[in-house]
Amino acid sequence: MNDDIAYQIKSPDASLAPYVESYWLLHNRAATSKEVVILPDGRIDLFFSVTEGQGFTATLLGIGTQPEQASIPPGRLTFAISFKPLAAEYVLHTPVSHLVNSATRQPAGFWGFEATDMQNFDVFCEKAARQIQAALEGDIDNRKQQLFELIFASNGAITVKELSDRVYWSSRQINRYFQQYLGLPLKVYCNILRFRASFKGIKEGKLFPGENFADQSHFIKEVKKLAGVLPKELKQNPNDRFIQFSTLGRR
Repeated sequence: MNDDIAYQIKSPDASLAPYVESYWLLHNRAATSKEVVILPDGRIDLFFSVTEGQGFTATLLGIGTQPEQASIPPGRLTFAISFKPLAAEYVLHTPVSHLVNSATRQPAGFWGFEATDMQNFDVFCEKAARQIQAALEGDIDNRKQQLFELIFASNGAITVKELSDRVYWSSRQINRYFQQYLGLPLKVYCNILRFRASFKGIKEGKLFPGENFADQSHFIKEVKKLAGVLPKELKQNPNDRFIQFSTLGRR
């Protein structure tokens, strides 16, 4: 990102790692809007934002499966919690299947957050962790925890059959769970994670398939589907136009 955009990221405590990927902030310090294309990265995001003239808002974003044109207004400050898929069931206690490629505004006072919580990022993270811990109910299903551990460890480069065999959960039941809580099939989610893992390499000029893509043609097709452009254009990334929140702070 350019110097006008400030970005900071913080990892959760180990106890929340199955549900939370990170806390992060994004601040457009410029006097003009920043036009960007947000790329899918497989996360559920809860944004708390302060924007001049719009006040304080809380917004929940579901998992994206396509590039999204967005404009970051001048002065906007956003603190966010990026959730892993298990958070839908165990933290939010509601499916986000209706939020694929979309978002919904949360009610005023959601989780007790207000504009004054936007003054210190570390204090925000501590409060967020307390709220998440308080929201957790019951023991996690070991099959589900192991399922997502395998998916993330492989960056999505693992077959449905292998996952089913290793967690002793039928592929039909796994896909039913994904559709119910996330609104997309397991294979689609794995493709998003493979694309996410490839993005860093693409930015570095590695325009060849990795992450178990079948061949160059398959690699290009999947990148075009999820980024809207070919890998070579994604590499050029003029004016830092293409962003993936999960990789912004991963240099």
